[in-house]
Amino acid sequence: MSQMRRATGIAFALVCCLAPATQSYGQEARGVSYSSIPPNALSIVAQVRAKPGKAEELRSATLPLIAQVRSDPKNLVYFLQESREQPGHFIFYEVFATEADFEAHNAMPYVKEWFKTIEKLADGGVTVMKMTVLK
Repeated sequence: MSQMRRATGIAFALVCCLAPATQSYGQEARGVSYSSIPPNALSIVAQVRAKPGKAEELRSATLPLIAQVRSDPKNLVYFLQESREQPGHFIFYEVFATEADFEAHNAMPYVKEWFKTIEKLADGGVTVMKMTVLK
């Protein structure tokens, strides 16, 4: 099984299996519920791996994204996850209503700055899979 497929499976399992246990946190923050996700919404599963010796720096550069992305009204769901077996391997799970909302998110100054910052920290850049949320 490819690492991306395995990572996607892990992200899916985390969202599906852990969401009910953590749902109250999301609802407190923005009132997000499954029923608020529009049909055919855009789901993003992305990953980035730290260069050797750069895991802590990549983590420090990436953690602020949680509050920033979750405060974006165009973002419906955002989870940042780190592998327990491979520290410095991050999986992002994001949901946007439309592709245009995702593109607007990527145009935000803090996102552009993060991409510049990780050039020296990430091994191979960010891998992104665009998916459709099925209801």
